[in-house]
Amino acid sequence: MGHRENLLSAARECLLRTGYARTTVRELVAASGANQASINYHFGSKEELLTQALHELNREWGELLFAVLDDSATPETADTADLAAAHEARWSRIIESIQANRELWFVNFEGISYLKHDEKIRTMNAQGQQTARAALARAFGGPGPQATDDEVRVLGTHYYSLLVGTALQWLTDPEHAPTAAEIVQADQLVAARS
Repeated sequence: MGHRENLLSAARECLLRTGYARTTVRELVAASGANQASINYHFGSKEELLTQALHELNREWGELLFAVLDDSATPETADTADLAAAHEARWSRIIESIQANRELWFVNFEGISYLKHDEKIRTMNAQGQQTARAALARAFGGPGPQATDDEVRVLGTHYYSLLVGTALQWLTDPEHAPTAAEIVQADQLVAARS
């Protein structure tokens, strides 16, 4: 592995262990076996190196999300009980993934604080959200082939909001965070009142 790859690997490791703001050049140098000049040569700055590593971690987060969502599609003819069971199974896998990848979720939440000042991170985050919304809409909303792009976006936005809120609760207060069954029950209660 060359210096560039070693630096990226070290940056990923440091982001997951220490976070974006607390990762120092000294830690990156120690973890990669490279020197500070290599950081500047390959990436221009520590921030650019960390942003590239954050981009890779965001891509990894997306792959984890798609993996837990990807199962046999629920047939359009499924009854309410079958649909609820399929949704509960998906939410269970999402919650298990959140618990298994806490450091990845923490660094992604930390990355949000940089959106205001870093166009690259803002663009990366927006693109990831678009992809996640579409995947969540397909997994939970079941938009048919006739669904408009706007309908898919609206469904995806709803489920993305649930995902982020669920993740935040499981990271900060797992004792009181919603279970998969509670998330599905809440969705059913909202639908029944509509």
